[in-house]
Amino acid sequence: MVGSLRTGADRSVRCGLACLSVVRKLYVIGIGAGDPDQVTVQAIKAMRRVDVFFVIGKGEAKRELVDVRTAILTEHLEHPYRIVEIADPPRERTVGDADYRDVVRDWHERRAALLAGAFAECEGVGAILVWGDPSLYDSTLRMVERVAARAPLDYEVVPGITSAQALAARHRVVLHEIGEPVHITTGRRLREEGIAAEGSTLVVLDGETSFTHVSGDDLHIWWAAYLGMPDEELIEGPLGAVRERIVQRREELRADKGWIFDIYLIRRVPPQG
Repeated sequence: MVGSLRTGADRSVRCGLACLSVVRKLYVIGIGAGDPDQVTVQAIKAMRRVDVFFVIGKGEAKRELVDVRTAILTEHLEHPYRIVEIADPPRERTVGDADYRDVVRDWHERRAALLAGAFAECEGVGAILVWGDPSLYDSTLRMVERVAARAPLDYEVVPGITSAQALAARHRVVLHEIGEPVHITTGRRLREEGIAAEGSTLVVLDGETSFTHVSGDDLHIWWAAYLGMPDEELIEGPLGAVRERIVQRREELRADKGWIFDIYLIRRVPPQG
């Protein structure tokens, strides 16, 4: 665990076991998809009440995710605050659905134990900055619920701009057609089940370019990587025409940065004419 006290323009003093009492008020704050300008006024007001920010680090390969959070705090805060970084425990690889759920539950439990220990070491009002929004494919609230079950903890959720909203905005597209649903799923589910029979399919957490497992001359894709960040990438078009371009560009980006966050929308588009 690493912590630092921030004050003024350069804010840096160490914090950790020297903190005296437990965190009993916690904000879970959605901070958007990476652009400091996506942080809502409500989120900024909440962050200005916080003494210590807890960040679960993903290792040096994804250090940029911590750096973006730090940049957001620097952009919007002037008061002294601490950043406490917690190393994310490793998650085992899985095979079947039941195995996947058990492994994820165990991973959440270990994360919750680390958070509980961090809360016990630091005083004041705390916060966790969540990429996007806590309601959409994020485990933070599940972990906080586990911590709250062990000891009294008052926590409040502040919503953020999701990557789904950012995707629609950057591509200037509505996520669903008139009167139709939008199905939100993961890359793993897309490979197993295919696209939704009706409406549009929004895919997140796809580490294996699962769109290459679906086919159809009438399929259209809106893809994006690193939404809201300086190296944001957008590709859109008929799936058959842009599929290989997305795969190649995705590999290039991952090789360059060491990690990738992408999201895409697929829907059937009737032929013109």
